[in-house]
Amino acid sequence: MKKLKDLVRPSIRNLKPYSSARDEFQGDASVFLDANENPYNKPYNRYPDPLQRQLKARISELKEVAADSIFLGNGSDEAIDLLIRAFCEPVTDNILSIDPSYGMYEVSANVNNVPFRKVKLDKNFDLDADRLLKEVDEHTKIIFLCSPNNPSGNNLNRQEIYKVLDRFTGIVVIDEAYIDFSSLPSFTTELRKYPRMVILQTLSKAFGAAAIRLGMAFAAPEIIAILNKIKYPYNINLLTQEKALELLADVAPVKKQIARILSERNTLESTMHQIPCVQDIYPTDANFILIKVTDANATYDFLVKEGIIVRNRNTVTLCNDCLRITIGTPKENNKLLEALNKMPV
Repeated sequence: MKKLKDLVRPSIRNLKPYSSARDEFQGDASVFLDANENPYNKPYNRYPDPLQRQLKARISELKEVAADSIFLGNGSDEAIDLLIRAFCEPVTDNILSIDPSYGMYEVSANVNNVPFRKVKLDKNFDLDADRLLKEVDEHTKIIFLCSPNNPSGNNLNRQEIYKVLDRFTGIVVIDEAYIDFSSLPSFTTELRKYPRMVILQTLSKAFGAAAIRLGMAFAAPEIIAILNKIKYPYNINLLTQEKALELLADVAPVKKQIARILSERNTLESTMHQIPCVQDIYPTDANFILIKVTDANATYDFLVKEGIIVRNRNTVTLCNDCLRITIGTPKENNKLLEALNKMPV
């Protein structure tokens, strides 16, 4: 098995990172004349902590993951992009992912000019590890798995994920954006066992903070150090750090919101079975459901006219005539149900 340093692109391995003023000093001081900042309008005149130490300490406490195993990005998309830039040589190396899944893996690969290959899930939107691993070649550097998956909402079979972790010699990224709504535990408990695994999570979903753009990556300290080496110096602004600390100070309200969302999800699922235009409802462990309707395009257009926006997934692999519907408030969900009941079959 190759050492981690041998998986990293040579140009990244040999890169001398930019050293910011705040990187070079840690400790207590009262006069800062090092970073060409305006001396007025405190605290926003100062560049933020480039390593977000206070925020990482709180996340470490909540997630039971060491602070040096945490990377914070401008959404999970930043971590996705940095992982590709760190490990994949453009044109030469390649990435594997499941299909269907989150579209930004492919977009980021294309932006970085890295070949992207997709392996179709089975009819139940589940993973066949053997079939996936057959597509691995000597230039496959990263495998992206999303669990619970988007747009299907289901957890991938855990034993199949373990097969990938045990047999693939590159980087395995497990995107857990929806893990807070799942009945299964996070793979963060397995970080010590799998030093080439990266777990992605976010404050955008369960914490209701999509607007502040804070994504989290959990991995071995050696991988986190590589991401920190190539990220932009002040990638998480002070306003985001402050709001995140406020949200994470007391997670009890978030847990109540999750419980309400799950309750509403159950209500939607049971009620939709009685709606004529709904043909199937797929199992979900996320804060959304994927449904098959008689005509996805017509249903989507009808809902738009009713002032309701859902996601039409009709052109996505395995999702013919499917709509993806986020769980809303009881009032929003009732409006959706009323509209679907009026939909001509």
